[in-house]
Amino acid sequence: MQANSDINSLANSLTDRWQLQPGGIRWQVKDAHQDHLEFSGEQLSAIIYYGADNKGELVLKRKVVWPLLRTVPNDTHASLIHEFDLTVSPALRLNGELLQSERPEWVQYNGLLTIHSKLNADLSLQRTLAPSPTAAFMVEQHTLTNHGREVLTVQVAPLQYQQQTDAAKGVDGSYLIRGHSDFAGDLTLQPGESKSYQLSFSALRAKDLVSANTGTDASYSTSTEISPQQAADTLLQRKLYVASLAQKLQLETPDPVLNQMFEFAKLRAAESIYRTKGGLLHGPGGGRYYAAIWANDQAEYVNPFFPFLGDANGNESAQVSFGHFARFMNPEFKALPSSIIAEGLDIWNGAGDRGDCAMVAYGASRYALAAGSPQQAQQLLPLINWCLAYNERQTTKDGVIASDSDELENRFPAGKVNLSTNLLAYGALVSAGHLYQALGDDSKGALLQARAATLRTAIHQYFAADVEGFATYRYYDGNTKLRAWIALPLVMGLNEQKAGTLAALLSPALWSENGIYTESGDKTFWDRATLYAFRGIFAAGETDTAMKYLKYYSRKRLLGEHVPFAVEAWPEGDQRHLSAESGLYARVITEGLFGIEPTGFDRFTLAPRLPTSWNSMCLRHIRAFASNFDLCVQKQNVGALYLIELTEQGQASRQLLWDGVSPLEIQL
Repeated sequence: MQANSDINSLANSLTDRWQLQPGGIRWQVKDAHQDHLEFSGEQLSAIIYYGADNKGELVLKRKVVWPLLRTVPNDTHASLIHEFDLTVSPALRLNGELLQSERPEWVQYNGLLTIHSKLNADLSLQRTLAPSPTAAFMVEQHTLTNHGREVLTVQVAPLQYQQQTDAAKGVDGSYLIRGHSDFAGDLTLQPGESKSYQLSFSALRAKDLVSANTGTDASYSTSTEISPQQAADTLLQRKLYVASLAQKLQLETPDPVLNQMFEFAKLRAAESIYRTKGGLLHGPGGGRYYAAIWANDQAEYVNPFFPFLGDANGNESAQVSFGHFARFMNPEFKALPSSIIAEGLDIWNGAGDRGDCAMVAYGASRYALAAGSPQQAQQLLPLINWCLAYNERQTTKDGVIASDSDELENRFPAGKVNLSTNLLAYGALVSAGHLYQALGDDSKGALLQARAATLRTAIHQYFAADVEGFATYRYYDGNTKLRAWIALPLVMGLNEQKAGTLAALLSPALWSENGIYTESGDKTFWDRATLYAFRGIFAAGETDTAMKYLKYYSRKRLLGEHVPFAVEAWPEGDQRHLSAESGLYARVITEGLFGIEPTGFDRFTLAPRLPTSWNSMCLRHIRAFASNFDLCVQKQNVGALYLIELTEQGQASRQLLWDGVSPLEIQL
């Protein structure tokens, strides 16, 4: 099935709204269009709704979330949230006349969101929005520029917006929500001159303001306002944060769209980490899911990626999340909670056992290997062992593993035994076997690998089926419709039903313009399943086919109508930019395209799948396995061989020839 057709053909069928820029993307505003994106820091996340209406006027709303300011009841969705609409901006006057039109000309995103608008023929306003990387506020810098030939004087009105919440509705009582400008007065602009001031959007506990005001009431006070220097520094801090991630895990391919989409995936995966009472907690986001962790989003999706990126907060958040799940190990082997919420103070388990132990054991064992630390591995072993034992206790007479539901939490039927739980349990056994071997316990490692082989056989016997005319997998007993998760066997190296599964995934029954449908006959899609499918198609050796569809998906998500990240789902949630999905996108590159599979603390198998029309590709500054190394693969002119160059920091390069078939075993 290896495609000889042009791998760009599907992507080239798209019409781009956005264009690539160095380090980002830009939309030249020519028509009415509205979109939203999310960005985050340690104490705040913001979803920015922006665009141009039918009259060409600016549309802007900042939905700001403070995950550490908790509301009542203190549940999954109990973050303080406030929407600041466009009117929460300083009024501007020119020669005493109110400027009422703001017509966006272009919008740019490069980790900061910039909206450049015309106020009149000679005057422009540029808004640059960014979250503080560490504090509980967001900044919006306003830059006024005189494009005319005459001196202009603009009167900038004060902005002192404040709302106080009901004390009975806050875990810590009343909260003060504020929008503030650090400048008010006249700005004189010479021809060609620009001048800036900053808005800040913040929230704090009213009792903190009272103490700052030495006992006065919580009327408007300047004592806790964001200073002009703080606000200006925040933009620089955000730029430095984005630049720091750009120096890590660098993708170099002939496709600039893939390269940029990967950069944004790294950013979105890493930025959504909150400094809570329960430690650094990675949160999905989307206006609903903060200061909480899930067995799928964190343990399974994003945690195994963080060692590759080498981001300190990412790795710490992974360790913290596994530590929280370990709190719920119990001698009765009651299921782990699906989610630990409210800064670690409470749990959610409303869908029963979703296969959460399979998710946690799979993610924890892969994380432990890639982190390259025997000490961390020893700390994770009790959790991994408990989860493997829990899974074993759920084994049915057919040798497969039962669970109440799956990660979709009964949105779609999953029966009593589903394919997803079983493949994750299988992957967990394989990686845990490698982990024990890395720790020097070969007998325990061999035992786990034998259990994995037994489960693999049972999975094939139980799930392999003809579904809608395709020789693939049923999702559960009685399932008669194709499901997106039939890609999981390919991800885990089960190729017995490869041909039928590939055909089913890319058939009109499952493939859509937005990726893989959850179930044939239903228009619902979740990006997580599509991203796993790409990994599966790469793992099956169908490189050009995988790249053809990955290029299409990447271009649509980066340059299309809703940008610039992977999304959660549709129709649920209006395609929220949940963070862990960006982690899954990044893993399509590390584990799919480059075929890196951790097998030890300094060992991995490698199968870099170079598309037919590419001559070379590189992944640089890989921080996994407690190292810092580059991988480059280059097509050889003679035979079907590839030259792989491996360069560890401070060491001479190693060159290896690869036949493009069996993965290489690499030891650093």
